[in-house]
Amino acid sequence: MGGSERVLERLERRRELDPVAERVAGFWSARLRSPRARDVLSGRALGHPLHPAAVILPAGTLLSATLLDLTGGARVRPAARRLVGIGLLSAAPAALAGWSDWLDTAGAERRVGLVHATSNIIGIGCYAASFWARLRGRRGVLAGLAGASALGVGGWLGGHLAYAQGVGVDTTAFQHGPADWTDVLAAAEVTETPRSVDVGGVSVLLARVDGRIVALGNRCTHRGGPLSEGRRDGDCVQCPWHGSRFALTTGEVVQGPATRPQPVYAVREVNGRVELRRAEIRALRANPVSPSPDRVLAGRH
Repeated sequence: MGGSERVLERLERRRELDPVAERVAGFWSARLRSPRARDVLSGRALGHPLHPAAVILPAGTLLSATLLDLTGGARVRPAARRLVGIGLLSAAPAALAGWSDWLDTAGAERRVGLVHATSNIIGIGCYAASFWARLRGRRGVLAGLAGASALGVGGWLGGHLAYAQGVGVDTTAFQHGPADWTDVLAAAEVTETPRSVDVGGVSVLLARVDGRIVALGNRCTHRGGPLSEGRRDGDCVQCPWHGSRFALTTGEVVQGPATRPQPVYAVREVNGRVELRRAEIRALRANPVSPSPDRVLAGRH
């Protein structure tokens, strides 16, 4: 295990961060109570989390200002000052989107997220000091360098959150159901009340909508909650963990904080039995361990 991985593993285990995280979570929960606001901040309309996209503007402008400071002369100082100002203004919405995502984490993910946010706050604070210095006729280069360093640490931790811990990633990304019609249970056992069945190690939700049987992935794409244990609301099912609502017929996200739709399975009734299957074209999901996924997919057509 490399040195960076050891640092991250120790950070994930630092339970003394939990009381601080709880207080911070209480603060943001009281201010981000609106489901509509959470929908916007989560990025439901984009189909993926808003925060990673929103950080591009503040990170790009602030780091560009520092590069101008290091490579340019007096002529570029006004441009660098404007870039810092733009970066500071655009940091607020990016931070709000990040805090909204963070509220739905727990354990190691919440600890790393807290330090990630702290690093970015320090970075923004340093750039704010740099901007103030620039307004007073000074260069503010050292404060900018300190801010860039802190943002670099924050970005490193953000990468760990997404790529190692899977925060913001579709939790069904590597699940796949049977490609061939598979018998699961008697049709009479399926009612309007959602229930789950295990199909090849994948949990699938079954329910009736207007008498027709529908099937969705039972694992919520947001944080993995069991949808069959949630509440049915008309033609939707609500996740019991964070309240995301999905259309039972299409898997579409009706209300966040989820951003990705639920996997949908084809269903048919044969001699009083329910059969389902799912045609999958995504290589990693269809066969995530195959050294030659194209060959495997080609063989299925």
